[in-house]
Amino acid sequence: MKTDHPIYTFLRAGPEAFRVLTGGHTLSGAYRFSSLTIKSLERRLDGILEPDGHAGPAYVVEFQGQPQAKAWYNLLTKMGLYGEQFPEREVLGIGVLLRERDRPDQPAWANDSERPLCIVALDRFLPQWLEREPDNPYVAVFAPLVIEDDAELRRRAPSLWQGIRRAPLGEEAREALSQVLEFWFFERFRGLTAQEIWAMLNLPTPIQETRAYQSIFAEGKAEGITEGKAEGITEGKAEGKAEDLGRLLARRFGPVPDWAIARIQAAPIAQLDAWLDGIFDADHLEALIGPEQQD
Repeated sequence: MKTDHPIYTFLRAGPEAFRVLTGGHTLSGAYRFSSLTIKSLERRLDGILEPDGHAGPAYVVEFQGQPQAKAWYNLLTKMGLYGEQFPEREVLGIGVLLRERDRPDQPAWANDSERPLCIVALDRFLPQWLEREPDNPYVAVFAPLVIEDDAELRRRAPSLWQGIRRAPLGEEAREALSQVLEFWFFERFRGLTAQEIWAMLNLPTPIQETRAYQSIFAEGKAEGITEGKAEGITEGKAEGKAEDLGRLLARRFGPVPDWAIARIQAAPIAQLDAWLDGIFDADHLEALIGPEQQD
């Protein structure tokens, strides 16, 4: 299950999101959260919380949804690059894993009790927190990751959704958490149609009309991604798919360069479908549609 985009969205929801994601660590003072590219080596930080008006540490956050042996070296590299760019700040690293079994072995000192990194495995505490704080929307949003039984998750889906929609949250935080929960339901139940997800969550309006759905997938994208592809697609539909893909790429990776737009517009239906299917699996634009061709 892909995590970078939804966890980035989750952390935008405020300090409580940081506390839940890190297993209880709290921020002291105000912080600004963003994603950041270190220009010297074009290393993109999954998340960075920078002190806002105080001298507290900066937190570099690295998400690992799949096993990766180099994860801690990657995090240390990003910490060092950020510290080199902002040498006046203390820089702390937080590595977040979905499962304890995915913890990398090296460097060995990163796994010691006195390690200089904060390593968090979500499966070690989130199931207990979900039972202990069922009404906390920042915890409930992780239910698709921690409830293993599909039937149980389906049963609880309406209450999870309503818990977020009715919680005393600001509108920005509510929409962020709604986006994350929707994203993970689509990831968890990839074989279901948009209408089936809508029915599972017991939404009062079609899921395609919710702001959170449109923000992640854009209008009409789920039909192309989760419902399969209709036969006999017209040229007009091909143009629509290309436009939809361009919007998704811009939301996922930032401004789309002209060469990529030209490649998308020239692509056949089958290729557009493949790119739409893979957009949340790619780490960067070139990984999805290929590199720019040099003349």
